[in-house]
Order: sequence, then C-alpha cells, then structure tokens
Amino acid sequence: MRKDARHEGRRWIQQAQIDLKWSRHLHAEGAYYLVCFLAQQVAEKALKAYIYAQGEELVVGHSVRRLCQRAGEYDDQFRHHLDEWAILDSYYIPTRYPNGLPDDIPARVYNRPAAQSALTLAEAVVAVVEDWFTRTRPPADGE
Repeated sequence: MRKDARHEGRRWIQQAQIDLKWSRHLHAEGAYYLVCFLAQQVAEKALKAYIYAQGEELVVGHSVRRLCQRAGEYDDQFRHHLDEWAILDSYYIPTRYPNGLPDDIPARVYNRPAAQSALTLAEAVVAVVEDWFTRTRPPADGE
C-alpha cells in the first residue's frame, strides 16, 4: 500500500478538476471533439482518484466502464452510474484519429450537443468523487 493512499487519490482528482476546467474552456471555444475526448479523460482520472484513495497500488486501463466496476467493489454507488458514464468510453479513440471515423475527421463530426453531453457526464463523475473525498475527510489533529 502507498504511504498515503488518500494523498495519491487527491493528486488524481486535482488533475481531473484542472482537465475539467480546460474542457469547459474548449467547449466555449467550439473545440467539441477535444471536449469529448477530455471528458473521457476527466472521468478516467476521477475514477482512478477514488480507486487509488482506497489503497490500490496500480490502477491501469482507460475504460470508464471497467474503472467504474472496480470502484463499485468499494462503493455500490459507482455501479449505479456504470451504464450512464460508460458512454464516455466511445470518445476515447474516434475523437482523436481520422481513421476512427468513416470518411470524415473528428473536428467536423463531434458537435456542441455531443460535447455538452460528454461534459455533463464528466462533471457528474468528478462530483461523485469530490463528494466522497469531502464526506470521508480525515479528522483534523486534536479531534
């Protein structure tokens, strides 16, 4: 087990929060394909934050569905969101590579509604993990 599992989890959720901030900026600028990709990345990092905070040493993989299943081994609430959040996995490759789409490129295919939906899902994942960190805050010295 890591010296401080909660600290490692905090590092991951902090990166997810920063990525989420930039996702919102890119959404405002119209970079919808990048928002979709980053939304998947945000969810992945947030779920990894939770799993690392449970004391796991190595959390590999990029699938939001699989990470959600793994987080669900510690808290059932993650299983309840699995089908809802798993759609983010569909943004992992085709948002980045022209050969992931037939006869077009990601910059032209992913639109505002897709980006807004992806962003909303990523925000939900981050909110659940942030809530867990808040609810399980360790007592301050002397409490």
